[in-house]
Amino acid sequence: MKTKDELPECPVATTVSVIGSKWKLLIIRNLLVRPWRFNELKKDLDGISQKVLTDSLRTMEEDGIITRTVYPEVPPHVEYALSELGESMRPILDAMKEWGTEYKNTL
Repeated sequence: MKTKDELPECPVATTVSVIGSKWKLLIIRNLLVRPWRFNELKKDLDGISQKVLTDSLRTMEEDGIITRTVYPEVPPHVEYALSELGESMRPILDAMKEWGTEYKNTL
């Protein structure tokens, strides 16, 4: 997780630095519904590469947005879920969904 000194002074810029990529937002969108396995996310996020998904998940875990749970099975079973901090972004994504719906209806 970044320190306060590493984050931008502007709160909006801070939010963008944490979730400001297309893929991170779509990962969060999925994780708001339920925990997902890596391959499920890869299959659902059309166009994302394995490297970008891996990097995004690692960064989001480091930032405290998601949790990664490894189940001791063979083969290993790993699930990604939103942390409490990640769950606190639900109103942001709900507002984006509402705005996007209204925008599409005006076209």
